[in-house]
Amino acid sequence: MTPGGRTNQLLYQAELLLALSVADDEHAAARRMAGEEGALALLELALDAALREVTEHARLARHDWREFLLEHDEGQDENIAEIERLRALVKTPDSWLNLLILRLDALHSVEGAARREMSQSLIAATDRRALADELKWCIGEFKALLLDLRETSVEW
Repeated sequence: MTPGGRTNQLLYQAELLLALSVADDEHAAARRMAGEEGALALLELALDAALREVTEHARLARHDWREFLLEHDEGQDENIAEIERLRALVKTPDSWLNLLILRLDALHSVEGAARREMSQSLIAATDRRALADELKWCIGEFKALLLDLRETSVEW
């Protein structure tokens, strides 16, 4: 499989998990949460795969998204246009990548990323979207940006 094929596969599998219907029984909430967290884990793998794919031309020894996007030192690695573009998105509070990283941090925490559905008797915040909806939006934005990143990477 090619690096691009692997990235595509992981994004597709994340979409499949989010599209699974959940039976209405006593395990429905747990199944929904498992699907959401599974999709989120696949998105993390897809982010790593995408970084490997678009930095192939630089022949880097590592491709961990945290090292590239969060823990980098200025001037530590070459200025790779694709990485710089992603770093800018991380710093943009309402970007898909900023949201994805927030959800990935939650996934790795004790609390987890998936949320229990609120009771009908509670007043819900109107601006709070379901995790599945957030992840679907992130996937769509990720795929759109990936086309641009691939094109820039090929130019090398």
